Amino acid sequence: MQSTAFELEAVIDQHLAALRAILKDKMEYKPSPSKWSKKEILGHMVDSAQNNIRRFIVAQYEENPIIVYKQDNWVALSNYQHYDLANLVNLWYLLNKHIVIILKNMTPETMQRSCQTESLHTIDWLAKDYVRHLRHHLHQVLDLEPVDHR
Repeated sequence: MQSTAFELEAVIDQHLAALRAILKDKMEYKPSPSKWSKKEILGHMVDSAQNNIRRFIVAQYEENPIIVYKQDNWVALSNYQHYDLANLVNLWYLLNKHIVIILKNMTPETMQRSCQTESLHTIDWLAKDYVRHLRHHLHQVLDLEPVDHR
């Protein structure tokens, strides 16, 4: 888990300045009414961080907890399109720093505990998948070379 924690920390530290530098108009542009803006994608990453924090914590003391969420509802109800951009970037960063701390504190045995999302996975798998998912969306927001998150 330590390597995943350090990888996550490197990714968020590497991209923080670029996220802070994106212009508000570029972040709020919606390619179509049914598509998320870059700001809403960043909000989705905040929601993902919150739900994964819950998974990483609850799976340590409950047997196979079921923790899922409806991402479109979360983005819409949080109204990220109108969220203060600087606060949103800071929230994203701090939630991910918190995940790093949680992951660094886990033992190898704890990493093998499971949580039910769409299917049953170990915390180790969920953490690695979280980093892949985060990279995928960061590359979307920052207009970097696309990366597959699966």
